[in-house]
Amino acid sequence: MTKKISRKTFIHTTALATAGVMISSPVYASNTINTKVRAVAFDAFSIFDPRPIFKAVNELVPDFGKQLVDLWQSKQFTYQWLRLSGNRYKNFGDISKDALDFALKQYGLSLTSTKKDFIMANYKTMSAWPDVLPVLEAIKKEGLTICLLSNMTAKMLHQGVQNSGLNNFFDFLISTDEQQTYKPSTNAYQMAVKKLSLKKEEILFVPFAGWDMAGAKWFGYPTFWVNRLKSPIENLDAEPDGIGTTMDELVKFIRGFK
Repeated sequence: MTKKISRKTFIHTTALATAGVMISSPVYASNTINTKVRAVAFDAFSIFDPRPIFKAVNELVPDFGKQLVDLWQSKQFTYQWLRLSGNRYKNFGDISKDALDFALKQYGLSLTSTKKDFIMANYKTMSAWPDVLPVLEAIKKEGLTICLLSNMTAKMLHQGVQNSGLNNFFDFLISTDEQQTYKPSTNAYQMAVKKLSLKKEEILFVPFAGWDMAGAKWFGYPTFWVNRLKSPIENLDAEPDGIGTTMDELVKFIRGFK
């Protein structure tokens, strides 16, 4: 059997699990934002709860579920950037399948096509975290434009919004697949600027992962990191303008600078 691979650093920032390193109470640093925010752009996983996807893995391979999920997540990210760097683009769905196949091979596991399809089908049935709906209602009342900016395909985003009953809240669903790129490329973040016809300083970006927060800050977005995993800030010379563990704290942040 293949030796277990350590992915602790990666898991803290990108794995879609529920455990993490505890952080201090939420930080509200709205004084760092000098331009009026007119829109909020969310990463998909700050809106959609991915835990059922990985629950399916654990149900099918209970003895290796955690190791498989960890390696799968790592390879999803790695394959995105290897393909982008080598000009061999594939969309998020296809890369996710390739990454899952690799992770299974790495651990000497074999699943039927039906079982692998069962795992991937959970991307089609994603729904929102419990705290999302009231927060989107509150943001709409503030008169802000709301969009998704995600590496997932447009079909995945539409399905997630439909499953969650959030059709009336999002003005735009922006998939980086439209430009065959991935965050944290500047080309990916620029898509929301173009689609919303706003300055980047006017768009508050809400990431799920620490690397996405850093990429958004490098690009020039003000950011509020909904740090559901309670992970440490990446050592990437970028800090969020605000940070909290729930969507409720995002609303407080927005109202603090309006």
